[in-house]
Amino acid sequence: MTRKLFGTDGVRGTANSYPMTAEMALRLGAAAGRHFRRDGASGHRVVIGKDTRLSGYMFETALTAGLTSTGMNVLLLGPVPTPAVGFLTRSMRADLGIMISASHNAHQDNGIKFFGPDGFKLSDKDEAAIEAIVAGEIIPAQPANIGRAKRIDDAGGRYAEYAKTTLPRGTDLSGIRIVLDCANGAAHRVAPQVLWELGADVIPIGVAPNGLNINLDCGSTHARTCAAKVLETGADLGITLDGDADRVILIDERGQVADGDQIMALFARRWGEAQMLREGVLVATVMSNLGLERYLETNGLRLERTPVGDRYVVERMRQGGWNLGGEQSGHIVMTDYSTTGDGMIAALQFLAAMIETSRPASMLARSFEPVPQMLKNLRYAPGVDLLSKAEVLKAIEDAKLRLEGRGRILIRKSGTEPLVRVMAECEDEGLMAEVVNGIIAEMEAVA
Repeated sequence: MTRKLFGTDGVRGTANSYPMTAEMALRLGAAAGRHFRRDGASGHRVVIGKDTRLSGYMFETALTAGLTSTGMNVLLLGPVPTPAVGFLTRSMRADLGIMISASHNAHQDNGIKFFGPDGFKLSDKDEAAIEAIVAGEIIPAQPANIGRAKRIDDAGGRYAEYAKTTLPRGTDLSGIRIVLDCANGAAHRVAPQVLWELGADVIPIGVAPNGLNINLDCGSTHARTCAAKVLETGADLGITLDGDADRVILIDERGQVADGDQIMALFARRWGEAQMLREGVLVATVMSNLGLERYLETNGLRLERTPVGDRYVVERMRQGGWNLGGEQSGHIVMTDYSTTGDGMIAALQFLAAMIETSRPASMLARSFEPVPQMLKNLRYAPGVDLLSKAEVLKAIEDAKLRLEGRGRILIRKSGTEPLVRVMAECEDEGLMAEVVNGIIAEMEAVA
Protein backbone atom coordinates (compact mmCIF):
# COMPACT_ATOMS: atom_id res chain seq x y z
CA MET A 1 0.00 0.00 0.00
CA THR A 2 1.29 3.48 -0.89
CA ARG A 3 1.19 5.73 2.15
CA LYS A 4 -0.39 9.14 1.63
CA LEU A 5 -0.87 10.41 5.18
CA PHE A 6 2.26 9.32 7.03
CA GLY A 7 5.68 10.80 6.31
CA THR A 8 9.01 10.10 7.97
CA ASP A 9 7.72 11.32 11.33
CA GLY A 10 3.98 10.73 11.56
CA VAL A 11 1.41 12.97 9.88
CA ARG A 12 2.43 16.60 9.44
CA GLY A 13 1.31 19.73 7.63
CA THR A 14 -0.17 23.20 8.00
CA ALA A 15 -2.91 23.39 10.62
CA ASN A 16 -6.45 23.53 9.15
CA SER A 17 -5.17 22.32 5.77
CA TYR A 18 -5.20 18.69 4.61
CA PRO A 19 -4.09 16.43 6.19
CA MET A 20 -3.82 18.43 9.41
CA THR A 21 -7.51 19.16 9.88
CA ALA A 22 -9.71 18.48 12.89
CA GLU A 23 -11.76 16.03 10.82
CA MET A 24 -8.66 14.04 9.84
CA ALA A 25 -7.35 14.06 13.41
CA LEU A 26 -10.67 12.62 14.57
CA ARG A 27 -10.48 9.85 11.94
CA LEU A 28 -6.82 9.16 12.77
CA GLY A 29 -7.70 8.86 16.45
CA ALA A 30 -10.60 6.54 15.72
CA ALA A 31 -8.50 4.45 13.30
CA ALA A 32 -5.62 4.16 15.76
CA GLY A 33 -8.08 3.22 18.49
CA ARG A 34 -9.64 0.54 16.32
CA HIS A 35 -6.20 -0.82 15.33
CA PHE A 36 -4.87 -1.06 18.89
CA ARG A 37 -8.13 -2.21 20.49
CA ARG A 38 -8.08 -5.40 18.46
CA ASP A 39 -9.63 -7.70 21.03
CA GLY A 40 -12.62 -5.46 21.77
CA ALA A 41 -11.99 -5.67 25.51
CA SER A 42 -12.32 -2.67 27.80
CA GLY A 43 -9.48 -1.07 29.74
CA HIS A 44 -7.35 -0.01 26.77
CA ARG A 45 -5.64 3.34 27.20
CA VAL A 46 -3.73 5.93 25.19
CA VAL A 47 -1.61 8.85 26.38
CA ILE A 48 -1.62 12.14 24.46
CA GLY A 49 1.03 14.83 24.82
CA LYS A 50 1.47 18.06 22.88
CA ASP A 51 3.76 21.03 22.46
CA THR A 52 2.67 24.65 22.82
CA ARG A 53 1.19 25.41 19.38
CA LEU A 54 -2.18 27.09 19.33
CA SER A 55 -3.57 24.35 17.09
CA GLY A 56 -2.65 21.74 19.70
CA TYR A 57 -5.91 22.38 21.54
CA MET A 58 -7.89 21.56 18.41
CA PHE A 59 -6.01 18.38 17.61
CA GLU A 60 -6.00 17.18 21.22
CA THR A 61 -9.77 17.48 21.35
CA ALA A 62 -10.32 15.86 17.95
CA LEU A 63 -8.01 12.93 18.69
CA THR A 64 -9.69 12.39 22.04
CA ALA A 65 -13.11 12.26 20.38
CA GLY A 66 -11.92 9.74 17.81
CA LEU A 67 -10.15 7.53 20.31
CA THR A 68 -12.97 7.45 22.86
CA SER A 69 -15.46 6.70 20.08
CA THR A 70 -13.70 3.39 19.54
CA GLY A 71 -13.50 2.57 23.23
CA MET A 72 -10.04 3.84 24.14
CA ASN A 73 -9.52 5.58 27.48
CA VAL A 74 -7.48 8.75 26.98
CA LEU A 75 -4.92 10.16 29.40
CA LEU A 76 -4.11 13.79 28.56
CA LEU A 77 -0.56 14.79 29.49
CA GLY A 78 -0.64 18.42 28.37
CA PRO A 79 2.57 20.09 27.12
CA VAL A 80 5.43 17.61 27.54
CA PRO A 81 8.50 16.68 25.47
CA THR A 82 8.14 14.01 22.81
CA PRO A 83 10.46 11.62 24.69
CA ALA A 84 8.21 11.99 27.73
CA VAL A 85 5.36 10.52 25.68
CA GLY A 86 7.53 7.53 24.74
CA PHE A 87 8.51 7.07 28.40
CA LEU A 88 5.00 7.51 29.81
CA THR A 89 3.44 5.20 27.22
CA ARG A 90 5.47 2.40 28.76
CA SER A 91 5.37 3.65 32.35
CA MET A 92 1.57 3.99 32.35
CA ARG A 93 1.08 0.65 30.55
CA ALA A 94 -0.70 2.34 27.66
CA ASP A 95 -1.51 0.60 24.40
CA LEU A 96 -0.65 3.69 22.39
CA GLY A 97 1.09 7.05 22.77
CA ILE A 98 0.46 10.17 20.68
CA MET A 99 2.47 13.38 20.47
CA ILE A 100 0.94 16.44 18.82
CA SER A 101 3.87 18.43 17.47
CA ALA A 102 5.62 19.61 14.33
CA SER A 103 8.96 19.58 16.15
CA HIS A 104 11.22 22.38 14.87
CA ASN A 105 8.69 23.80 12.38
CA ALA A 106 6.97 27.17 12.78
CA HIS A 107 3.72 27.52 14.73
CA GLN A 108 1.40 27.24 11.72
CA ASP A 109 2.45 23.63 11.18
CA ASN A 110 1.53 20.71 13.38
CA GLY A 111 1.88 16.97 13.39
CA ILE A 112 0.69 13.75 14.99
CA LYS A 113 3.28 11.15 16.01
CA PHE A 114 2.33 7.69 17.24
CA PHE A 115 4.15 5.44 19.71
CA GLY A 116 3.47 1.76 20.29
CA PRO A 117 3.05 0.15 23.73
CA ASP A 118 6.83 -0.39 23.91
CA GLY A 119 7.38 3.38 23.72
CA PHE A 120 8.96 3.26 20.26
CA LYS A 121 7.52 5.01 17.23
CA LEU A 122 5.20 2.86 15.16
CA SER A 123 6.52 0.62 12.42
CA ASP A 124 5.70 1.22 8.76
CA LYS A 125 3.38 -1.79 9.01
CA ASP A 126 1.34 -0.30 11.85
CA GLU A 127 1.15 3.10 10.15
CA ALA A 128 -0.03 1.48 6.91
CA ALA A 129 -2.70 -0.44 8.84
CA ILE A 130 -3.98 2.77 10.48
CA GLU A 131 -4.01 4.55 7.13
CA ALA A 132 -6.03 1.70 5.61
CA ILE A 133 -8.61 1.99 8.39
CA VAL A 134 -8.80 5.78 7.86
CA ALA A 135 -9.56 5.17 4.18
CA GLY A 136 -12.36 2.71 4.97
CA GLU A 137 -15.23 2.44 7.39
CA ILE A 138 -14.36 2.93 11.05
CA ILE A 139 -16.55 0.86 13.34
CA PRO A 140 -17.38 2.74 16.57
CA ALA A 141 -17.75 1.14 19.98
CA GLN A 142 -21.12 0.29 21.46
CA PRO A 143 -22.54 3.11 23.64
CA ALA A 144 -21.69 1.31 26.87
CA ASN A 145 -18.07 0.85 25.70
CA ILE A 146 -17.23 4.46 24.78
CA GLY A 147 -13.96 5.49 26.39
CA ARG A 148 -13.27 8.08 29.06
CA ALA A 149 -10.78 10.95 29.13
CA LYS A 150 -8.71 12.10 32.10
CA ARG A 151 -6.06 14.78 32.49
CA ILE A 152 -2.78 13.74 34.15
CA ASP A 153 -1.50 16.78 36.03
CA ASP A 154 1.93 15.47 37.04
CA ALA A 155 3.08 14.08 33.66
CA GLY A 156 5.97 16.52 33.38
CA GLY A 157 7.08 15.77 36.92
CA ARG A 158 7.12 12.04 36.25
CA TYR A 159 9.37 12.54 33.25
CA ALA A 160 11.60 15.00 35.16
CA GLU A 161 12.20 12.47 37.92
CA TYR A 162 13.08 9.80 35.38
CA ALA A 163 15.46 12.10 33.48
CA LYS A 164 17.44 12.74 36.66
CA THR A 165 17.90 8.99 37.23
CA THR A 166 19.92 8.75 34.01
CA LEU A 167 22.78 10.57 35.77
CA PRO A 168 25.14 8.85 38.22
CA ARG A 169 23.66 8.92 41.71
CA GLY A 170 24.62 12.04 43.63
CA THR A 171 25.49 14.12 40.53
CA ASP A 172 25.55 17.76 41.56
CA LEU A 173 25.50 20.60 39.04
CA SER A 174 26.19 23.27 41.65
CA GLY A 175 28.49 25.96 40.34
CA ILE A 176 27.63 25.32 36.68
CA ARG A 177 25.90 28.21 34.94
CA ILE A 178 23.67 27.10 32.07
CA VAL A 179 21.74 29.07 29.49
CA LEU A 180 18.73 26.94 28.61
CA ASP A 181 16.71 27.76 25.47
CA CYS A 182 13.43 25.84 25.41
CA ALA A 183 12.21 27.26 22.07
CA ASN A 184 8.96 28.39 23.69
CA GLY A 185 8.01 24.78 23.34
CA ALA A 186 7.07 21.59 25.14
CA ALA A 187 9.98 21.60 27.62
CA HIS A 188 9.52 25.18 28.84
CA ARG A 189 8.58 23.97 32.33
CA VAL A 190 10.18 20.58 32.77
CA ALA A 191 13.70 21.31 31.45
CA PRO A 192 14.45 24.27 33.75
CA GLN A 193 12.99 22.25 36.63
CA VAL A 194 15.36 19.33 36.02
CA LEU A 195 18.48 21.47 35.88
CA TRP A 196 17.48 23.59 38.88
CA GLU A 197 16.74 20.53 41.00
CA LEU A 198 20.20 19.19 40.14
CA GLY A 199 21.74 22.38 41.48
CA ALA A 200 22.61 24.29 38.31
CA ASP A 201 22.42 28.06 37.98
CA VAL A 202 19.85 28.20 35.17
CA ILE A 203 19.34 31.16 32.86
CA PRO A 204 16.16 30.25 30.94
CA ILE A 205 15.16 31.74 27.60
CA GLY A 206 12.39 30.67 25.24
CA VAL A 207 10.12 29.81 28.18
CA ALA A 208 7.18 32.11 27.49
CA PRO A 209 5.02 30.31 24.92
CA ASN A 210 1.96 32.09 23.56
CA GLY A 211 0.86 29.53 20.99
CA LEU A 212 2.48 31.40 18.10
CA ASN A 213 6.13 31.86 19.08
CA ILE A 214 7.34 28.25 19.21
CA ASN A 215 10.79 28.00 17.52
CA LEU A 216 10.57 31.69 16.60
CA ASP A 217 14.16 33.02 16.57
CA CYS A 218 15.01 30.58 19.34
CA GLY A 219 15.69 26.93 20.00
CA SER A 220 17.96 24.45 18.24
CA THR A 221 17.31 25.87 14.76
CA HIS A 222 18.38 29.34 15.94
CA ALA A 223 21.28 28.37 18.18
CA ARG A 224 22.95 31.77 17.86
CA THR A 225 20.29 33.24 20.15
CA CYS A 226 21.52 30.97 22.93
CA ALA A 227 25.17 31.51 21.97
CA ALA A 228 24.80 35.27 22.39
CA LYS A 229 23.27 34.77 25.84
CA VAL A 230 26.10 32.42 26.86
CA LEU A 231 28.68 35.08 26.02
CA GLU A 232 26.62 37.82 27.65
CA THR A 233 26.22 35.95 30.95
CA GLY A 234 29.55 34.11 31.09
CA ALA A 235 27.76 30.77 31.21
CA ASP A 236 29.59 27.45 31.19
CA LEU A 237 27.20 25.83 28.72
CA GLY A 238 24.27 26.62 26.49
CA ILE A 239 21.54 24.04 25.86
CA THR A 240 19.12 24.64 22.99
CA LEU A 241 16.11 22.38 22.54
CA ASP A 242 13.59 22.38 19.71
CA GLY A 243 9.81 22.74 19.98
CA ASP A 244 9.18 19.21 21.22
CA ALA A 245 12.57 18.76 22.93
CA ASP A 246 13.59 15.61 21.09
CA ARG A 247 16.73 17.29 19.76
CA VAL A 248 19.49 19.40 21.28
CA ILE A 249 22.31 21.64 20.10
CA LEU A 250 24.97 22.66 22.62
CA ILE A 251 26.96 25.89 23.00
CA ASP A 252 30.34 25.94 24.72
CA GLU A 253 31.56 28.72 27.00
CA ARG A 254 33.16 30.46 24.01
CA GLY A 255 29.89 30.65 22.15
CA GLN A 256 30.80 27.91 19.67
CA VAL A 257 28.00 25.61 18.45
CA ALA A 258 28.23 21.82 18.78
CA ASP A 259 25.80 19.93 16.57
CA GLY A 260 24.57 16.37 16.90
CA ASP A 261 27.63 14.92 15.15
CA GLN A 262 29.99 16.41 17.74
CA ILE A 263 27.79 15.28 20.62
CA MET A 264 27.59 11.75 19.23
CA ALA A 265 31.36 11.66 18.68
CA LEU A 266 31.97 12.47 22.34
CA PHE A 267 29.45 9.92 23.60
CA ALA A 268 30.69 7.20 21.24
CA ARG A 269 34.31 7.61 22.33
CA ARG A 270 33.44 7.72 26.04
CA TRP A 271 31.07 4.79 25.80
CA GLY A 272 33.60 2.87 23.72
CA GLU A 273 36.32 3.39 26.33
CA ALA A 274 33.91 2.26 29.06
CA GLN A 275 32.86 -0.82 27.06
CA MET A 276 29.31 0.54 26.98
CA LEU A 277 29.00 1.04 23.21
CA ARG A 278 27.57 -2.18 21.85
CA GLU A 279 29.83 -3.70 19.21
CA GLY A 280 31.55 -0.33 18.86
CA VAL A 281 28.83 0.93 16.53
CA LEU A 282 27.26 4.38 16.25
CA VAL A 283 24.19 4.70 14.03
CA ALA A 284 23.69 8.00 12.17
CA THR A 285 22.14 9.18 8.93
CA VAL A 286 23.61 9.93 5.52
CA MET A 287 23.66 13.61 6.56
CA SER A 288 26.31 13.10 9.26
CA ASN A 289 29.66 14.64 8.46
CA LEU A 290 32.42 12.60 6.88
CA GLY A 291 34.69 13.87 9.65
CA LEU A 292 32.60 11.95 12.19
CA GLU A 293 33.09 8.73 10.28
CA ARG A 294 36.85 9.26 10.10
CA TYR A 295 37.01 10.12 13.80
CA LEU A 296 35.22 6.93 14.77
CA GLU A 297 37.55 4.85 12.62
CA THR A 298 40.62 6.31 14.33
CA ASN A 299 39.10 5.27 17.66
CA GLY A 300 38.37 1.73 16.54
CA LEU A 301 34.65 2.38 16.19
CA ARG A 302 32.25 2.12 13.25
CA LEU A 303 29.55 4.35 11.78
CA GLU A 304 26.40 2.70 10.45
CA ARG A 305 24.46 5.06 8.14
CA THR A 306 20.70 5.15 7.56
CA PRO A 307 18.25 7.29 5.58
CA VAL A 308 17.38 10.65 7.12
CA GLY A 309 14.90 10.51 9.99
CA ASP A 310 15.34 9.53 13.61
CA ARG A 311 12.82 6.72 13.19
CA TYR A 312 15.17 5.03 10.68
CA VAL A 313 18.07 5.48 13.10
CA VAL A 314 16.07 3.81 15.86
CA GLU A 315 14.90 0.99 13.58
CA ARG A 316 18.50 0.21 12.59
CA MET A 317 19.65 0.39 16.20
CA ARG A 318 17.00 -2.11 17.22
CA GLN A 319 17.80 -4.41 14.32
CA GLY A 320 21.49 -4.44 15.18
CA GLY A 321 21.10 -4.40 18.94
CA TRP A 322 23.05 -1.11 19.14
CA ASN A 323 22.47 1.52 21.81
CA LEU A 324 23.71 4.88 20.48
CA GLY A 325 22.64 6.82 17.41
CA GLY A 326 21.24 10.07 16.17
CA GLU A 327 21.28 12.85 13.65
CA GLN A 328 23.43 15.86 12.91
CA SER A 329 20.37 18.02 13.61
CA GLY A 330 20.55 17.07 17.29
CA HIS A 331 18.43 13.95 17.73
CA ILE A 332 20.53 11.85 20.13
CA VAL A 333 19.08 8.39 20.71
CA MET A 334 20.35 6.40 23.69
CA THR A 335 18.20 3.31 23.99
CA ASP A 336 19.69 2.55 27.40
CA TYR A 337 17.67 5.58 28.55
CA SER A 338 15.02 6.50 25.99
CA THR A 339 13.05 5.12 23.06
CA THR A 340 13.50 8.19 20.86
CA GLY A 341 15.66 11.29 20.56
CA ASP A 342 15.83 13.06 23.91
CA GLY A 343 17.39 16.52 24.05
CA MET A 344 17.23 16.85 27.83
CA ILE A 345 18.80 13.49 28.62
CA ALA A 346 21.52 14.06 26.00
CA ALA A 347 22.34 17.40 27.62
CA LEU A 348 22.51 15.73 31.03
CA GLN A 349 24.97 13.16 29.68
CA PHE A 350 27.15 15.97 28.35
CA LEU A 351 27.04 17.68 31.74
CA ALA A 352 28.05 14.40 33.37
CA ALA A 353 31.08 14.29 31.07
CA MET A 354 32.02 17.85 32.09
CA ILE A 355 31.86 16.90 35.77
CA GLU A 356 33.68 13.57 35.43
CA THR A 357 36.54 15.02 33.36
CA SER A 358 36.67 18.47 35.02
CA ARG A 359 36.94 19.89 31.52
CA PRO A 360 35.11 22.90 30.07
CA ALA A 361 32.52 22.41 27.36
CA SER A 362 34.91 23.71 24.69
CA MET A 363 37.26 20.76 25.27
CA LEU A 364 34.46 18.22 24.95
CA ALA A 365 32.25 19.68 22.23
CA ARG A 366 34.81 19.59 19.43
CA SER A 367 35.95 15.99 19.01
CA PHE A 368 36.78 16.19 15.31
CA GLU A 369 37.36 18.71 12.54
CA PRO A 370 34.35 18.55 10.20
CA VAL A 371 34.83 18.19 6.48
CA PRO A 372 33.41 21.39 4.93
CA GLN A 373 29.72 20.81 4.32
CA MET A 374 27.16 22.92 2.48
CA LEU A 375 23.40 22.46 2.66
CA LYS A 376 20.81 24.41 0.70
CA ASN A 377 17.05 23.92 0.63
CA LEU A 378 14.62 24.77 -2.15
CA ARG A 379 10.89 24.94 -1.44
CA TYR A 380 8.62 23.55 -4.16
CA ALA A 381 4.94 23.84 -4.97
CA PRO A 382 2.57 20.90 -4.33
CA GLY A 383 2.59 18.39 -7.17
CA VAL A 384 5.97 19.47 -8.54
CA ASP A 385 8.59 16.72 -8.75
CA LEU A 386 11.85 18.57 -9.25
CA LEU A 387 13.93 15.41 -9.02
CA SER A 388 12.30 13.93 -12.11
CA LYS A 389 13.32 16.79 -14.42
CA ALA A 390 15.97 15.88 -16.99
CA GLU A 391 17.90 19.11 -16.48
CA VAL A 392 18.09 18.54 -12.74
CA LEU A 393 19.11 14.91 -13.11
CA LYS A 394 21.92 15.89 -15.48
CA ALA A 395 23.16 18.56 -13.04
CA ILE A 396 23.23 15.97 -10.25
CA GLU A 397 25.20 13.47 -12.36
CA ASP A 398 27.68 16.18 -13.39
CA ALA A 399 28.13 17.12 -9.73
CA LYS A 400 28.83 13.52 -8.74
CA LEU A 401 31.49 13.23 -11.43
CA ARG A 402 33.17 16.44 -10.32
CA LEU A 403 33.23 15.33 -6.68
CA GLU A 404 34.27 11.73 -7.32
CA GLY A 405 37.12 10.79 -5.01
CA ARG A 406 37.07 14.26 -3.39
CA GLY A 407 33.76 14.38 -1.56
CA ARG A 408 30.11 13.42 -1.78
CA ILE A 409 26.74 14.90 -2.63
CA LEU A 410 23.29 14.03 -1.35
CA ILE A 411 19.97 15.25 -2.75
CA ARG A 412 16.70 14.31 -1.12
CA LYS A 413 13.18 15.48 -0.41
CA SER A 414 12.38 16.43 3.15
CA GLY A 415 10.01 14.02 4.83
CA THR A 416 8.36 16.77 6.88
CA GLU A 417 8.31 19.89 4.64
CA PRO A 418 7.92 20.63 0.88
CA LEU A 419 11.67 21.07 0.46
CA VAL A 420 14.41 19.53 -1.64
CA ARG A 421 17.66 19.44 0.30
CA VAL A 422 21.01 19.59 -1.52
CA MET A 423 24.03 18.74 0.61
CA ALA A 424 27.67 18.35 -0.41
CA GLU A 425 30.94 17.69 1.41
CA CYS A 426 34.37 18.47 0.03
CA GLU A 427 37.68 19.87 1.28
CA ASP A 428 37.64 22.15 -1.79
CA GLU A 429 34.99 24.60 -0.65
CA GLY A 430 34.94 26.46 -3.96
CA LEU A 431 34.12 23.28 -5.86
CA MET A 432 31.54 22.35 -3.27
CA ALA A 433 29.75 25.70 -3.65
CA GLU A 434 29.80 25.41 -7.44
CA VAL A 435 28.10 22.02 -7.54
CA VAL A 436 25.48 22.86 -4.90
CA ASN A 437 24.61 26.22 -6.43
CA GLY A 438 24.51 24.66 -9.89
CA ILE A 439 21.93 22.07 -8.84
CA ILE A 440 19.85 24.68 -7.00
CA ALA A 441 19.93 26.92 -10.09
CA GLU A 442 18.69 24.10 -12.31
CA MET A 443 15.86 23.31 -9.90
CA GLU A 444 14.85 26.96 -9.68
CA ALA A 445 14.76 27.18 -13.47
CA VAL A 446 12.25 24.32 -13.78
CA ALA A 447 10.28 24.84 -10.55
